[in-house]
Amino acid sequence: MGYIEELKRVGRDANPFFTLMGIEVGEFGDGRARLTMEVRPDMLNGAGWLQGGIYVALADEAIALALYTLLADNEEIATIDEHTSFIKGVSAGTIAATGRIVRKGRRVAFADGEVRDAADGTLLSRTSTSFAVIRR
Repeated sequence: MGYIEELKRVGRDANPFFTLMGIEVGEFGDGRARLTMEVRPDMLNGAGWLQGGIYVALADEAIALALYTLLADNEEIATIDEHTSFIKGVSAGTIAATGRIVRKGRRVAFADGEVRDAADGTLLSRTSTSFAVIRR
């Protein structure tokens, strides 16, 4: 059973990182995906803001899930490059990440992601990625 089928069957438990971080799986398909996560006190940095790597990780997971919806059964992916711009910090509440595939080629895929405050839609970070598409 593939990753997408497993996500549909058991939800976030298909991905141990989702379980660890409390990530909820939203809608996904056709090169798009949305994930949400409650900001917890143990995710904050010493200054009291959500640690930057968590923005990156959540966006990366949303982007990867979006890409998985376009992969053939014999294809896998590996991140080549990833760049995140941090726009605004949060220290509580729910955040939502969206991933969108810009272009999937035979060997490389390009995608973008955003993390927003789930309550009011305020943009928190933007991520741009490229992935190797590997045929087994």
